[in-house]
Amino acid sequence: MDKKLIRKMVQKCFVQYRHDGSLPFGEAEFDELYLKIVEQKNEEPDADLHELINDAVYEFLAT
Repeated sequence: MDKKLIRKMVQKCFVQYRHDGSLPFGEAEFDELYLKIVEQKNEEPDADLHELINDAVYEFLAT
């Protein structure tokens, strides 16, 4: 999957949760989130990418 696309989608998701346009974590944390999203998509190929990203971001903020 295109990492740049995922990054933009994650950034937009954080904006929905009242964050500014930047990611509230470093590159290592983004890589972990990215890998989690890719793994979920591989496990559930029919799953909506937007929903997977939203779930991952929500889980990140909730922990």
